Amino acid sequence: MSDTSPATASDEVLVEVDGGVAVIMINRPKAKNAVNGVVARAIAAALDELEERKDVSAYVLTGAGGTFCAGMDLKGFLSGDFPVVEGRGFGGITEAPPAKPVIAAIEGYALAGGFELALACDIIIASEESKFGLPEPKRGLVAGAGGVMRLPRRIPYHIAMEIALTGDHFPASRLYEVGLVNHLTPAGGALERAVELAKRIAANAPLALAATKRVIVESADWSLDEMFKKQGEIITPVFGSKDAMEGAAAFAEKRAPQWRGE
Repeated sequence: MSDTSPATASDEVLVEVDGGVAVIMINRPKAKNAVNGVVARAIAAALDELEERKDVSAYVLTGAGGTFCAGMDLKGFLSGDFPVVEGRGFGGITEAPPAKPVIAAIEGYALAGGFELALACDIIIASEESKFGLPEPKRGLVAGAGGVMRLPRRIPYHIAMEIALTGDHFPASRLYEVGLVNHLTPAGGALERAVELAKRIAANAPLALAATKRVIVESADWSLDEMFKKQGEIITPVFGSKDAMEGAAAFAEKRAPQWRGE
């Protein structure tokens, strides 16, 4: 699947680019891909580079060795290694997700900060055997990397409360039922399905993708009086872009468009 890897990739965060999609993989399988400072900084650095690349239109975030992410590295936390990047938050992504679409590919556990990483993504693909949870209260902590804020915006209030207050593990099938997980796959199939979906997304015009994501994310806070004005500020440049002209020409000429991100 590899094609071109950013220079910012590290041993603990692997990055591969192919077909307009960058797969970002947390590579600490012996630690259940728990996030330490090195991982957080590497994810942030990779995103900083990938956001500027015109050959990348979508991301897949996943973990090595059959586990997505078991959360913050507690051993590192006890030694003062706090996996937060200024301006980007936990894991280098939770406070400032990238402009380009992100798909989480979940195998095994997505717990605590791992669940919060998934919630920072735009689409979630999970294997049928994967489990989610916010166990922070069991350890005297709070899911402060977006978990207790994002979860009730994505699923019904009472179900979010049960997940957040019990700290228990919940099967992917339950979160699929309530609409948090987009697709379930057999064990071991999440990454392949996520990449397939990401490539379908990446086939579309990059400026249109970024504007669409931005409107969906930001419009939740817009009033009825201002919503179309604010949307116009974001999408008007897209309608005047070279890619918009290319899209119309390609349709008329019955050919595949050649996007330039301009």
